[in-house]
Amino acid sequence: MEADISRLTLITPLFYTEEEALPFEYKEGDGEKLFCFRVNENQCMNFEPEKGQFPGNLIFSGRAVHADRIMECKTPDAKTIVELPRGDYMFAQKRKKLNHEEIIALAIEIHQETLWQRLIPGKKLFLRYLYEDGKTVTQLYRPYNVRN
Repeated sequence: MEADISRLTLITPLFYTEEEALPFEYKEGDGEKLFCFRVNENQCMNFEPEKGQFPGNLIFSGRAVHADRIMECKTPDAKTIVELPRGDYMFAQKRKKLNHEEIIALAIEIHQETLWQRLIPGKKLFLRYLYEDGKTVTQLYRPYNVRN
């Protein structure tokens, strides 16, 4: 899958209320959703990662919450807040809903590009769906560190 992969610095976190959802079954009208995966540690520095190891184990999923509603979500009876943390990411997006296989292919492209740029890929991968300009958008974020 050909994709434009770039470095992105997220200067403020994006917040979500945790909810159980399946990551590859997003439908128009589901709103903005985030899924966080833990990439298999044995694959993190592998230039030719195993396709079956991506995207990894699901850590959490969430639905977008606006910043002005975060405090009401932190009450004892409210849902847990999860986030796409601020930081440096390798980033790619497609202006369509990608299927499971396409997401895996894009995750591997991001992984390889991170290594080609001599960066250290993080152990998490974030999958974000949103609806924008009448289309579903699929985004992948992979944190990275710079080698010393």
